[in-house]
Amino acid sequence: MAYLAGLQEYLDASYHDSVFDQAVSSEGLWNMHLHDHRIIRAAVAENLRYDIRIKIPGQADEIVPKVTVKFLYPEDLSESVQKLLKTDKKVKAMELEPILAPGKRYHVKNKSLFPLMKEKKVVFFTLLEGEILRGIVGGFSRYEITVKLKGGIPVTLLRHSIYDLRDKKGRCFLKSFQEKARDWQKSELFSESSPDRDKA
Repeated sequence: MAYLAGLQEYLDASYHDSVFDQAVSSEGLWNMHLHDHRIIRAAVAENLRYDIRIKIPGQADEIVPKVTVKFLYPEDLSESVQKLLKTDKKVKAMELEPILAPGKRYHVKNKSLFPLMKEKKVVFFTLLEGEILRGIVGGFSRYEITVKLKGGIPVTLLRHSIYDLRDKKGRCFLKSFQEKARDWQKSELFSESSPDRDKA
């Protein structure tokens, strides 16, 4: 069976990582971009299964469903991130809601993400409300993808918030396209003979 060299080892080490656990441990403030174009500045007090409990300075704790979170980053990066965010006005005008059913989301396969990350390809993530994050894939787990914007600024997006993913040539890396295109097979990491494990 064919495989991508290093993918399984990467998944074994990182697939269950969570930026929310990182935020809890940091005890610092994070900027979180939620659906309905809401941006909150808060500390993450608890990482629950489907929600997070946040502490907004001067307010009572709030429970936020994870499905409403689009992306987040440490508060001290706020000014830098804001300067780099772009918007696809056509997607924004569609007024898309969070997609609750996992089967209806715009999925990206691990097999697509891993070569993009290792080869440091510049990509463009478009989110459901039109935000565009341009950068390279810095890491990924089951529910999250970290994008390093210009200057290496890390922003973590939630996979459920993705609308589209393309490279500089406009090549699509969504699962719906890549199931046939199979661009991961063009990577130097790809081999036709495999150890028996493949989680992607």
